[in-house]
Amino acid sequence: MNEAISVDLESFKQCLYGLLQDRARRETFMSHTKILGLSFGFHDSAAALVIDGEVVAATHEERHSRLKNDCQFPVNAINACLRQVDLEKSDVDHVVFNENPILKFDRILYGILCGLRRKGLAHSGQYLRDTLTSWIRQRKFIVRERIAHDLDLPLTNVHAIRHHQAHAASAFFCSPFERATVITLDGVGEYDTASVSLGEGMLLKPLSAVSFPHSIGLFYSALTAYLGFKVNEDEYKVMGMAGFGEDIYHKEISCLASSENGRFRINQKYFNFFTPEKLPFTRHLVDLLGPPREHGTSFRVDATETGANPDPVNTSNQHYANVAASLQRVTEDLILDYVAAAIKTTGVSQVAMAGGVALNSLANGKIQRRLGCDLYVHPAAGDAGGALGAALYFHALQNGAKRPKPLSSASLGSCYDENEIGRTLEEQRIANFIKFDNMGATISKTAGLLAQGAVIGWFQGRSEWGPRSLGNRSILANPCLANMQDRINKKIKFREPFRPFAPAVLSERAQDFFEITPPHSSCQPESFMLSVTKATAKARKQIPSAIHVDGTSRVQLVWKEPVTAFRRLIEDFDAMTDIPVLINTSFNRRGEPIVETPADALNTFFWSGLDYLVMSNFLICKDTTV
Repeated sequence: MNEAISVDLESFKQCLYGLLQDRARRETFMSHTKILGLSFGFHDSAAALVIDGEVVAATHEERHSRLKNDCQFPVNAINACLRQVDLEKSDVDHVVFNENPILKFDRILYGILCGLRRKGLAHSGQYLRDTLTSWIRQRKFIVRERIAHDLDLPLTNVHAIRHHQAHAASAFFCSPFERATVITLDGVGEYDTASVSLGEGMLLKPLSAVSFPHSIGLFYSALTAYLGFKVNEDEYKVMGMAGFGEDIYHKEISCLASSENGRFRINQKYFNFFTPEKLPFTRHLVDLLGPPREHGTSFRVDATETGANPDPVNTSNQHYANVAASLQRVTEDLILDYVAAAIKTTGVSQVAMAGGVALNSLANGKIQRRLGCDLYVHPAAGDAGGALGAALYFHALQNGAKRPKPLSSASLGSCYDENEIGRTLEEQRIANFIKFDNMGATISKTAGLLAQGAVIGWFQGRSEWGPRSLGNRSILANPCLANMQDRINKKIKFREPFRPFAPAVLSERAQDFFEITPPHSSCQPESFMLSVTKATAKARKQIPSAIHVDGTSRVQLVWKEPVTAFRRLIEDFDAMTDIPVLINTSFNRRGEPIVETPADALNTFFWSGLDYLVMSNFLICKDTTV
């Protein structure tokens, strides 16, 4: 089974041709302005490289360090971006940081002082000392100096912009719109928590902003903590839990946050945004909603379906599912009101969004359906995306700056060729594999295994930019098998049983399975798995494992162009089963970043219940049966 890895003459010629192309590309790039954007210091550090307006690379530090939500200086991400075009650090012309550190420090001090007034010196004095000590020790207020030192650049070539400027630039300059209402929503930048701008050509005109402590992002995150999940990491789990609940606490949750004509306000009585050294919510929230859910508590809400006596654990979980559903509904109302007011102000119904709140795929689906607007959401809408936004914002300030191409693909990370994969297999002494002669044979075999019920790790091309696996670093499975969702959650992902999976569907067949408007653009949110829609009756019957308990799915549209291995795989699976859909979830285990390298993929493969691993044209097995 272990076939020798050989390099024939044709492969050598292709490799040589590729090297010549890379050299020509490098020489071309050397004559243009090279801008490196960075995000780090809070969570989800990242780097992105823009050359003369072309987005050539972007990646998350966590993918390389293997530390979930790594916030450290993104040295690995920087090196990965530069390797994509064979550049050195010395070749970079400008570096742009996605935050103004002095303004951020000012806001933190303001928050501490407000906390002192609210709760007294004894409560906040230690937090004040800890914060000041941390910032001094880590030199967080002299970020530009650190970047200049680490990259050996003149300080004049290192820049810092406002956090929401970076978010707005990532949304607008990556969108297909020449003119758009640009909306940013997150926890907090320096002071801003939301903003509205008008984007026209290469200009971004700020129109309004909402300031700390009024924040939809902090509001959602505080209740994420109340529901027993980790802040700035597990908010998407709340969306999954919401599907099991009913909106019976709408009145109570509405007491916490309100909005009128787009101006939202968060009732600070219930929250602790100023000095959250313990919990981001107060006893008043507990009085209103009851005790918070303990972190790590098992989640089962289906035990009473048998007619047995109610399980106290399940009854408790149903309460929290109802809180999650009510939270989601109120959050959607806040977001829709803000977007509607922004469109009314600008008169432009094309909307570009970024910021962590823009990853709320349930809200995005309702923006499209209820407001009837054309929506673009940056695929890495959270803080990581600010790295690319920072670079694009600075590019837009240059004389004669040209409009970047719309970012219709998230494949911006590193790629590993067959030689690198082969070396990794040899180094790890992997014996059970087959190497196919071409991608067609690989795809045909993989589609057949999926049709038979295998769960497969799929590793192809460049890694994805953003939190979603979109067919390059994915775990794939047959959605027709009713037990598939439970199997993947328990034995492969090792995660909560309520977590749903996304269906990846051929774009031209999407309306057969989902209540979606006719797919029209590879830039729409569904291309990046960033919008939730209702499933049709046909889908609920034929692909049950790709449908959430509430009858919805976070759809991924897979387009005819460009032709990818993932597209061809779904086409082959469709030819075998008459189902143009595959379950697609991120290639990782619970608590780990998405795999980046062949070694990462092998590690996850052997430490999980995956049946097979496909990397380029290699099919790796756990035994000798294929």
